Amino acid sequence: MHLLHVESSPRKTRSASNEIALAFVSEWSARHPGATVDTLDVWEIDLPPFDGEAIDAKYAGLGGQALSPRQQEAWDGIRTLADRFHKADIIVFGVPMWNFGIPYRLKHLIDAISQKDVLFTFDDRGLLGLLGGRKVVTVATRGVALGEGFPREDFDFQTAYMDAWCRMVGITDISRIEAEKTLYGPEQDIASRAQACDAARALAATI
Repeated sequence: MHLLHVESSPRKTRSASNEIALAFVSEWSARHPGATVDTLDVWEIDLPPFDGEAIDAKYAGLGGQALSPRQQEAWDGIRTLADRFHKADIIVFGVPMWNFGIPYRLKHLIDAISQKDVLFTFDDRGLLGLLGGRKVVTVATRGVALGEGFPREDFDFQTAYMDAWCRMVGITDISRIEAEKTLYGPEQDIASRAQACDAARALAATI
């Protein structure tokens, strides 16, 4: 078993999403002593730009044309990063909500690796994901609470986006752990994190 943990908060040890995701990873690792864990921190990795040679490589491939050496180098970098997702049995995303969406560095990662014949393909049948059979755990944290004046169906571009990406790449086994009101003062923050960490450990015991 191999787990990929994607960190998308720059707050490191202060981050609620990191703390809760690590509660899951620690419990899961303890229950699978022979398993391996790969941590991908989107703030530490040199994410490949998706312009210039990379985008030219994309359209050359779509058109059935041979890639130039520089295009091939750019595409190889994208494939190397995407291989970390192919190698995983479980993918854990720590995702804080930013302006009702996801952090831009996580979006950069997803935009770079979500390419035809890398994480999905398509033909006359439609869009066909290439990561089928894997499990995803999305740890979604929010400083405020969705609902009432900010109904989830209108304002949740966080978990809704992550669910849509999972389906695009062929993953249908998706679990969520959520923590809200982390900006409502220390007591509420601690309580929200503790409840979500307990849920994370309980979920880890079942996967």
